[in-house]
Amino acid sequence: MQNPRLAARYAKSLMDLAIENGKLDVLHSDMKLLGDVCANSHDFVVMMKSPIVKGDTKLSVVNAILEGKVDPMTTAFIQLIVNKGREYFIPEIANAFVSEYKAYNKINDVLLTTAVELDEAEKNKIHAQIAAQFQGMTIDLTTKVDESLIGGFVLEANNNVFDASIIRDLKDIKKQFLKNEYIPDIR
Repeated sequence: MQNPRLAARYAKSLMDLAIENGKLDVLHSDMKLLGDVCANSHDFVVMMKSPIVKGDTKLSVVNAILEGKVDPMTTAFIQLIVNKGREYFIPEIANAFVSEYKAYNKINDVLLTTAVELDEAEKNKIHAQIAAQFQGMTIDLTTKVDESLIGGFVLEANNNVFDASIIRDLKDIKKQFLKNEYIPDIR
């Protein structure tokens, strides 16, 4: 059961509190850590969502995992979430906080998928070209390799996809041949 509105409200409240106390970057790294724990441990998420496991047990598990790794404000926030019975939404809240942080700091996530690994000079050149398009924003460029592209690249930013891959061109050509678009023009 996802509830993006609830997650956004908690994330916004934590964000306001972090700004007020001058701990925005600290809480951002804490929420990223919590999000990573949720993403990498299915058992942790299942335990947090379980109605059978008591809140104090859940809280002691979270404290054992995050002890000494997070700010006391983060620990207090998680304690509040568990006490309110909202621990089910911890993964969503952590992700919503990271999104709020990026929006507040004007950080734009960009995913570049290529057929081969890029060297640092190529990455820097592409990063500079993307930054020129998103003036006034910081670019968080993530690269990944997908050999099925054959060549070219796929760029994803702001919920837009720019596909300049060879495989897409080949699929377009195949589609044109299957439609036989040029046969009426020959007659």
